[in-house]
Amino acid sequence: MSVPSPAPAARSDTDPLLAPGIHLSGEALMGLRHLARRGTGPATRTLAGLPGGIVTRRRGRGSEPDDVRLWSEGDDRRHIDRNATARTGILHVRTHHDERDRAVVLLVDLRPSMLFGTRRALRSVAAAEALVLLGWRIVGDGGRIGLVAVGAGEPVVVRPAGGERAMTAITGALALAHARALSEAGGADPPLAAALTLAQSLLPSGGHLVIGSALDTPGADFDHLLTIMAERLSIRLVLVSDAFERARPPGFYPFATPDGRRGTVQASRADTARKSADAPPSADARLVAYARRGIEGLRLDVEAGPEAYAPLMERLDAVL
Repeated sequence: MSVPSPAPAARSDTDPLLAPGIHLSGEALMGLRHLARRGTGPATRTLAGLPGGIVTRRRGRGSEPDDVRLWSEGDDRRHIDRNATARTGILHVRTHHDERDRAVVLLVDLRPSMLFGTRRALRSVAAAEALVLLGWRIVGDGGRIGLVAVGAGEPVVVRPAGGERAMTAITGALALAHARALSEAGGADPPLAAALTLAQSLLPSGGHLVIGSALDTPGADFDHLLTIMAERLSIRLVLVSDAFERARPPGFYPFATPDGRRGTVQASRADTARKSADAPPSADARLVAYARRGIEGLRLDVEAGPEAYAPLMERLDAVL
């Protein structure tokens, strides 16, 4: 399975798998927490739980201790944890959450078909970035977050937990799972049904499952199983879309393979027209079809980047 380079800037003279947009850095995923905190999140503006779904502002902080973390710009001084600050000599704050339990599992598709990209990054990297942004929002609101990262081999699993420690475990596990997926790139995609069943086992009834994937070759049982699971869980789709899938203009396209080989292929106007006629339904059409079955979702454009993903994940978070 070839892995096209997402952009000329992503090329590396050493190891191409460490190039930006191909390599998934745990440190970069940890850094997304600052981007996820921008704007008004569900911690301050949520559904009130009243008839009609009235939107209101939640006052104060929750009563349940959640985590102790380093002070960052914008934190309330009233939440400073004196014991941790005195012990370390560095400002720490204690976070709290209310008693509601929101458990969310992120299912990130790292199968061979996701190791593809023509703008900025691979589809697998974009899926990981977006779902990690969502994860930071969820733990910031007192929820619990878990992970199922599915590739060509055994899936990587992190059970739902709360606080920054949970996100540290998830970002590290995602980075390792992605590195393994790149090293094992090639061959056919395994079906996603087993990963769905695994994710379901991690969630209580009424829990939330968020799937980040392009849904290439999901398997014969995927749609049927997803519909059944939607009766017990809240399921949302983040359907990853590369620019080349949406529009294939004629021209010369450079590519790179996992072993470092590079080349160029030409797409003529005839090729482009033929591929457009034979192309599967667009991401938007697939989202409409899933919405008819009660499974909502959104399209994630790979080339947009985390800055554009943040408001999308804020919207998604508000309905979980």
